[in-house]
Amino acid sequence: MRKMNGEEFDELVSFFDSMARTTWLKKVHDRLKEVTGSWIEKDVLDVGCGTGRLLLRGAEEANRLVGVDLSSEMVKASIQQFFYHELSGKSEFIVADAENLPFGDQSFHLALSTCVMFLLPGPAKGISEVHRVLKDDGQIVMLNPSGKMSQENAVSYAKEHDISGFERTALLKWSNVSTRRHRYSTDEMTELLHNLKFTEVQHHEVLGGLAIISKAKKAQNS
Repeated sequence: MRKMNGEEFDELVSFFDSMARTTWLKKVHDRLKEVTGSWIEKDVLDVGCGTGRLLLRGAEEANRLVGVDLSSEMVKASIQQFFYHELSGKSEFIVADAENLPFGDQSFHLALSTCVMFLLPGPAKGISEVHRVLKDDGQIVMLNPSGKMSQENAVSYAKEHDISGFERTALLKWSNVSTRRHRYSTDEMTELLHNLKFTEVQHHEVLGGLAIISKAKKAQNS
């Protein structure tokens, strides 16, 4: 499976920012923030931060916010976003590869990754890098398409929930990319996380089961 590069995403900044503001993805982001709990006094990393909208949800609470993305244009958009919200002093955005994060071991209390790991040729490599940069007992929280995700099921979900226009287009594009990359059942994701020395794995279905939010803790001394 071919690895994607930053230039492929540079032209999609407007699309991804609009997608992050769709009703359906905003609800997923809200649920994901709820799953992570409080960010007070935490150093938080978002791997594949896009335009930074997910990190904004806990920006007032967190001690430090760091976003990485393969696309330099996404990083620029995130920097502008946080400048606009007067949060530049506690945030940093860097062009970086999920498989080679430019941080030392045990740097973060919480790592987020939405719609990123499933795009990698080998998601385990990216998740392993997150494990490395997390502190002991640090948490990883990810959003990935489930085994139920397909063009047909996404169309049905959009119809059932009266999703139309751009919101429908964005959902169907996501489902289309998912079917060409990686999709995970909860059992498959649990096994992957356990193999990478994560514990206390939990899953939360979103979008009618088309995607799952997975949460796990880095085992101490692992």
